[in-house]
Amino acid sequence: MRNLMSLWVLIVVGLVFSKWVDGFEYDYFNTTELPFLESLYGVSTASSNPLLVGLTLIQGAAAQGAVCLDGSLPGYHFHRGYGSGANSWLIQLEGGGWCNSITSCAYRKKTRHGSSFYMEKEIPFTGILSNKVEENPDFFNWNRVKVRYCDGASFAGDSEDKAAQLEFRGQRIWWAAMEDLMSKGMHYANQALLSGCSAGGLASILHCDEFRDLFPRSTKVKCLSDAGLFLDAVDVAGGRTLRNFFGGVVSLQGVQRNLPHACTSHLDPTLCFFPQHLIAHIKTPLFILNVAYDLWQVQASLAPSSADPRGYWYECKMNHARCSDWQLKFLQGFRNHMLNVINRFSTSNQNGLFINSCFAHCQTERQDTWFADDSPLIGNKGIALAVGDWYFDRARIKAIDCPYPCDKTCHHLVFK
Repeated sequence: MRNLMSLWVLIVVGLVFSKWVDGFEYDYFNTTELPFLESLYGVSTASSNPLLVGLTLIQGAAAQGAVCLDGSLPGYHFHRGYGSGANSWLIQLEGGGWCNSITSCAYRKKTRHGSSFYMEKEIPFTGILSNKVEENPDFFNWNRVKVRYCDGASFAGDSEDKAAQLEFRGQRIWWAAMEDLMSKGMHYANQALLSGCSAGGLASILHCDEFRDLFPRSTKVKCLSDAGLFLDAVDVAGGRTLRNFFGGVVSLQGVQRNLPHACTSHLDPTLCFFPQHLIAHIKTPLFILNVAYDLWQVQASLAPSSADPRGYWYECKMNHARCSDWQLKFLQGFRNHMLNVINRFSTSNQNGLFINSCFAHCQTERQDTWFADDSPLIGNKGIALAVGDWYFDRARIKAIDCPYPCDKTCHHLVFK
């Protein structure tokens, strides 16, 4: 039965992924496909009978102008902690790409990443959100919250387009969610961790110090970014696909005013949407969890259809085992770029790192990669234990994997 379930998940992921690839030809990133892929990351056959948690809409948000792209109320899923975790809080910011134009944002507002009308009424809590000690040893009994993502700018925009009936209010959604959770007991937290995956991983970096400032200095506060280290990298045609795309996001959604002044004072706001220019300014302890060959970035930033119109990279993008020597050399250069970016960051004793050499994207909410019998390892330590050791100061974690193909513990994503 378990093998059949695994096969079914792989088939569904493959079908979704093929649609996801095709979608990049529309405005570079028609990100409505990516969220469907990401939704599968949160469900793994390694987790039996996952906890289902209902959606809570933030009733006071509209009065603050904190609304989704379509003007609907934002929301979150909240499972209350107990015992030793009763006053500990884990906030997970949902990912799901971005929108950079009126057209793509208008499309997005008809999905669960642009409107609470389309959000699931309940979602499974797995991985770092699991309530089972055998699946989530350090955070299982914490107050665990998944904040839904319905703005398209990593919870950082503050603008609107009345003609298109679009609200770009990510920053206000962030504050409304935090205010609501503070009223529900987070104000009394003695431990707190802000996390996020993909676009939510970028958001956890952008809002890390703001999160720290919510609490008294006596509260232990740290941040975790999973698959959020998006690089300003040169694509296979020599262009800057992701920089051009982020430029549209920042400009359209009014992100500039909410970016750290320490960065925008000397760099273009678009560059300050890239984590590589932000992490040096983060004062709060931060853990960066990323694969060295981030599949989303390979697909969308390095070798999108716009940069590879003849499809030379198609087979490589779908299955890393089909990459040619020169393609692997290009991808090793991307890994080297990532290591250069985090070099200074890694020297701080308060920060943590786990950079494994896998072809994947997001590893904290997926049970098989977060904590399972065959989870990915660097040395002899998996992701959940590495994050826990870092958060609780049990050990310094600066784990950087050897280059592909040396790691045999990876859960590579391969599509046919």
